[in-house]
Amino acid sequence: MTYDATGQGGLNYFPCRYGRSRLQFRGPRRRLGGDYALFLGGTETYGRFIAKPFPALIEDATGLKCVNFGWQNAGVDAFLNDTTVMEVANQSRVTVVQVMGAQNMSNRFYAVHPRRNDRFLNASGLMKQMFRDVDFTDFAFNRHMLSSIRQLSPDRYRMIREELKQAWLARMRHLLQGIGGRTVLLWFADHEPLCGDPQDAGPAVVPGDDLGRDPLFVDRSMIEELRPLVTQVVEVTASPQALARGTEGMVFSPLEAPAAAGLMGPAAHQEVAEMLAPVLQAMMGGRAMP
Repeated sequence: MTYDATGQGGLNYFPCRYGRSRLQFRGPRRRLGGDYALFLGGTETYGRFIAKPFPALIEDATGLKCVNFGWQNAGVDAFLNDTTVMEVANQSRVTVVQVMGAQNMSNRFYAVHPRRNDRFLNASGLMKQMFRDVDFTDFAFNRHMLSSIRQLSPDRYRMIREELKQAWLARMRHLLQGIGGRTVLLWFADHEPLCGDPQDAGPAVVPGDDLGRDPLFVDRSMIEELRPLVTQVVEVTASPQALARGTEGMVFSPLEAPAAAGLMGPAAHQEVAEMLAPVLQAMMGGRAMP
């Protein structure tokens, strides 16, 4: 691990905005002329605590212009509802869309913050009717709320989980169909996509307070449903060797250490770059930055 020299602010991400977007992406800000590959995704694409996340590593290795539109804790809605993001995606030669979890988006049961998608805003009338015994003002984060709901009533929780999975598929279809040019659907996680939900196997498999591993609720069947809508699907599961290196090479302040420990490090990002680089080179005809 690498502690920030000041011990205060951690890594400088040079946050910047594009066009009319209210999202602050990782900088420095890039010029969007010419051919470029655009990366949409969550915390992993953004590269929290990572000096050079995988989009930057790909650019270094190939000379292709790689524009990072990762957004921390993003759900699909963060991009789908942002006019500027969709315009930039339509102008890109290739757009890489990271598979994001299904919990951080508004749905029939609850609403999330339009930009800080991990934040729980309120429960719908349907949700309140289903859970009359729950005070939803106690929750600030989606995951905490869902974990509490699961412990209270596994059966009712499964209904919400299924709604989230179906909503995720619908929003992802909409997002991918709205992007011009070629698209890559990227799975980047510490495990392979599962066939079904492990929670259905019972409490012996998944602890009672654990919703699962990120990207939450997304299984292989959901990825396969999206395959016809993208040019290519790339699956990268961080190797045991990369995961064993923990926070080695990550940049964070002492207060950020617990959060850093829950994320994949530079070695895993290098593995993504090595897998994606030849794919993007082939799609972009080997063109380097102008």
